[in-house]
Amino acid sequence: MKEYKERMRPYVEAALKAGVHPGNIVVVPAYCVGDVGHHIAQSAYNMFKDDVAFAIYESVTQVMENTLYRALEKDAIKSEWDVLAIATGSTACATVYILWKDAFTVPMVVDLLVKRFYNYAAMNPKRGEADELHNADFLDMLVRGESILDVEPKGSGGKIRGVEVDLSPIDKNDVISNPQRYTYPGCAITQRFAALMKLADFPCYLTPEVVTATIMTNIIALNPSKVPSPVRGCKNCATTMLIKRNVPYVTGEGKGAKGYCQWDVAV
Repeated sequence: MKEYKERMRPYVEAALKAGVHPGNIVVVPAYCVGDVGHHIAQSAYNMFKDDVAFAIYESVTQVMENTLYRALEKDAIKSEWDVLAIATGSTACATVYILWKDAFTVPMVVDLLVKRFYNYAAMNPKRGEADELHNADFLDMLVRGESILDVEPKGSGGKIRGVEVDLSPIDKNDVISNPQRYTYPGCAITQRFAALMKLADFPCYLTPEVVTATIMTNIIALNPSKVPSPVRGCKNCATTMLIKRNVPYVTGEGKGAKGYCQWDVAV
């Protein structure tokens, strides 16, 4: 860490002099460290020894690639933010499509993991502060994905920025299409869901964090004085969108006017 600090120092100082917001100086190296630290970690290789888990990753990534090319062909990308929206939205939509194949809905999974959170916290009061981090990401992704995949007008009819998400890589995937190979053949109704539960602890491949980090780094490079993270607005968090709780609005004028959530005012 000492060596890292000294090597980073001249770049941080140069960025400050160039007018880069300090928040961005913190965020960009975090993206890079996260990428090396766990996206290519031994734990990832261990998880992907599961054929179904790896098939989900492969097919969801192909959905993203196909959809991005489709967006280019339709001239639907008008800014760097559209690239981000289409990349992350397509993988969210694809993940929910796989969830639906085993007849699970997003509210079912949100209900399950939120209840598990309270029980887990009660049983492990000294748990690490990041224990629920990825589970929350996973749930938020599912809520977004279902809002894209669902039929209109309830959802977006499988479209992002007017571009239809290409879900064919999932249907064409030999492993995902044959869950009976991975359990008692006559009862293979939960295998894809079981693999998704592995990825619920490691969903950065599905969000997809590797791509998000790259795009966000470029967005920050194009807008160095503006801080895009954390998001200053309602993120439609799964735990409050589907399982309601009493979160009062802040009243007043300006940014604190009624309609802003507590988090938005806080940041």
